[in-house]
Amino acid sequence: MPENMKTVPTSAKTPQEITSATVNARNFEGKFNLNATGFDPSMPGHVTPHDMILRQAPRTVKKEGAGIGLPYEVRLEMALMLDDHQCALSVAMHQYNKHHWLSEGAESFLSLHELLNEHINQTHDHIDKIGERVARLGGVPTAHPVTQHQLSYIKHEVEGRYTMRDFIRNDLEHELKIQDMLRKQIKRAHDLMDFGTVEVLEEVLRDREDLGYHLFSVLEDDTLVRGMEHLVKKEGNMAGDGIVDNKNKLQ
Repeated sequence: MPENMKTVPTSAKTPQEITSATVNARNFEGKFNLNATGFDPSMPGHVTPHDMILRQAPRTVKKEGAGIGLPYEVRLEMALMLDDHQCALSVAMHQYNKHHWLSEGAESFLSLHELLNEHINQTHDHIDKIGERVARLGGVPTAHPVTQHQLSYIKHEVEGRYTMRDFIRNDLEHELKIQDMLRKQIKRAHDLMDFGTVEVLEEVLRDREDLGYHLFSVLEDDTLVRGMEHLVKKEGNMAGDGIVDNKNKLQ
């Protein structure tokens, strides 16, 4: 390494937000709700009085093939797993909405505001793709927002306004957990020869990895804001350039 090249101390290279999100994701032991099928009195929206004509119970699949030649047991297992994904993605989209609405700061108000909007649109598209796959397998996707949160393997952050780094850290943790669960079903779908579900989820996984990369990059250490802070103070100045001389006529 050239002698005049400055380096950042090893301890400062990974921001705490990234470390926290990745550690939590590694310790995540997400499980699918394979036993949550049919009506459940403890679930919101399952016991509301009404006079509608029932044609199929929630989180069940049609006994006959629904036009897809997979066994009933395979279609049921795949549909339940897929429904868990669309519940989790619905939770992720609500959290993205909140962070989109509350964007603030020099690097957040416009750039992150738009980035989060892209994530919202992409997530909505994934919910639609997965919900449609559930229906094609003969299933009934979960639509009640409270039930979605109960079935989701990720949970929405606590209410309130927090820092933008907190927001993005929470979103990154969601993305890492969603990726993990998508990989689990892709592997299982391969084993069961449900290649239609494999194709849908592989496309979703590729996109979610891209979204996770966006969030990781935003949280990484270099920042224009800290560069601006270097003009007025020395604390945390890893580059070592100190305070700019205010007598400089170019200022």
